[in-house]
Amino acid sequence: MILKRKTNINLAELKEQSHSFLSISSNVNPIETYSQWIELQQVYNAAISEISTKLEIFDDEFQIHYTHNPIHHMECRLKSIQSIARKLDKLNFNNNIQAVKENVLDIAGIRVVCNYIDDIYNIEDLLLGQDDVKLITRKDYIKNPKSSGYRSLHLIVSVPVHLSKRTEVVPVEIQLRTIPMDYWASLEHKLQYKAKSTETESYRKQLIECAAKLAEIEKTMKSIHLDIEPQEDA
Repeated sequence: MILKRKTNINLAELKEQSHSFLSISSNVNPIETYSQWIELQQVYNAAISEISTKLEIFDDEFQIHYTHNPIHHMECRLKSIQSIARKLDKLNFNNNIQAVKENVLDIAGIRVVCNYIDDIYNIEDLLLGQDDVKLITRKDYIKNPKSSGYRSLHLIVSVPVHLSKRTEVVPVEIQLRTIPMDYWASLEHKLQYKAKSTETESYRKQLIECAAKLAEIEKTMKSIHLDIEPQEDA
């Protein structure tokens, strides 16, 4: 069963973001019009729906054939206008819709939390096996963890969104991780962005140790899972 947290377009919030964007930098021109922002977010939200629907179908198929759901839950999000503007400013790109489409590849995001490590790679193979899904970038932080201990598989793919009068190819960032990887990442995120403690460095070292222990535990759990479950041919 998938517990899905879906992003929604909040027009009131979007309007407020548009106004606050104007005050980010006095020497930056606003990104065209409010209506273009609404259209941009609608298209990227549609791309999230396209990918998440595919993932739900894969999950249902696994349940039928193997009585096993690879996906525990998914979380979807749209990057805010302020975040997009800050990213463009950091990269020294003009703040306009075209610059956004060409240079910001993580506006649409899906976090897929799986039950086991094998599930991550099975889902990746199935998704990239779709004719209309094209891989843009891939970073495997499971086989090659970050120095902090962070583990996850990051994909950026493109998918066509068929609108009433045109088709747009839209990038979507997908993070695939297991449940232990997810709660570890959540705590590491709090430490990185929210903690203001003299013990921060000590916590960071403890998290690195926790990441190593969790990796070993997941290997054992994977072995047990493969022994008790029927063979799964993705």
